[in-house]
Amino acid sequence: MILELTEYQPAMLPAAGLSEETGKFLFENFKDQIVVEPPSFLNDRHWKITSQGFVGFIPLGKDEGLALRSKIGLLNLFGMMEYAYQLDFRMMDGVFDCATLEEFYERLAHLLAKRVLNRQRKGMYRSYTSHSDEMSYVRGRMDMRDAITRPWKVNRKCEVEDHNADIEENRILLWTMRCIAKSGLCSDRVMPAIRKCYRGLHGIASLDQYSFKDCVGRLYNRLNCDYEVLHGLCRFFLEQSSPLHAAGENTMFPFLIDMAHLYELFVAEWLRKNLPKGYALQIQANVNFSESNQLKFIIDLVICDIETGEAICVLDTKYKCPSSPSNADVSQVVTYAEVKGCEHAILIYPQTLENPLNERLGDIRVRTLAFQIDGDLESAGRSFLEKLGLERMLIGASCL
Repeated sequence: MILELTEYQPAMLPAAGLSEETGKFLFENFKDQIVVEPPSFLNDRHWKITSQGFVGFIPLGKDEGLALRSKIGLLNLFGMMEYAYQLDFRMMDGVFDCATLEEFYERLAHLLAKRVLNRQRKGMYRSYTSHSDEMSYVRGRMDMRDAITRPWKVNRKCEVEDHNADIEENRILLWTMRCIAKSGLCSDRVMPAIRKCYRGLHGIASLDQYSFKDCVGRLYNRLNCDYEVLHGLCRFFLEQSSPLHAAGENTMFPFLIDMAHLYELFVAEWLRKNLPKGYALQIQANVNFSESNQLKFIIDLVICDIETGEAICVLDTKYKCPSSPSNADVSQVVTYAEVKGCEHAILIYPQTLENPLNERLGDIRVRTLAFQIDGDLESAGRSFLEKLGLERMLIGASCL
């Protein structure tokens, strides 16, 4: 049985529809992703399960699981992921034809497997790795200091460089294929390619656990430039997947997208690509308050004037739809503006608030703006930029 849940919309199940063991498992392992309320007089003796802003799939066994659905359409979800992970899904066969997120996951996994298999046919990327060993013959570079200080030794210590494929570039691919194989989201149509890919990688690389962070900021050359796309796909899978529980070979890997994090990444990447000339964007800007770096702020977005280098405004994304901004959110973004020495602080929401804010608090102008994700994303972005009014901010700052 597959139970479908939509963001923040509670689903009711009869008491017999979910075992107590499964309910306890969900409660203990997915407190951040779903709220599980057991049957009681408060809910008419039903299980009440509510998704908390995540989309994806939680496997519970063979042909069983929770499918967490987005409140926006799949096309917009794919569009957000394209920007967030800097992947051109439109160049990938059939990805936008998917009817469900599970089908999208499978098709993207199949695409990754096919690309890795194609690279295996050409030969996996190899690199020189150095190691030292004592040998009965000289190979590589002999350690002369060791030879002089221990002339009686028959075996000589040598520094050797081996050209092998057991390197991090390939280990990341291997770990990603393992996560995909354990997700339970790939059908019998795709699993043969996943297994073949995994076996080929396992024969040349060590199985180590990697994070999505290991896929970012890597250097590529003419011999492994195609790995950049492979690692981009790996980043997508690893950021949404993590071991559910360790039980030998039965470890399961759920696929869960944190919509708040995706929204933050999407807005940042859209602005990075679409800001007008003359402006620069700082993403996840760090502001330290102590020499030991124990006290610091991490600001979502800061827009700066390229010519002067000064901050024009700070922006903080909020994936929620309250009727009005909370005091805590306003205080947070105003503090960010004061720290960066700018006059404008913006709170960004996925839809226009019922009671929007546009007030001056001391020297700071704090506003709420919407970067809507339930319609055309490009039109929403252009509307957001227009309402942001960077030129007006810049003119106002020059007049001070």
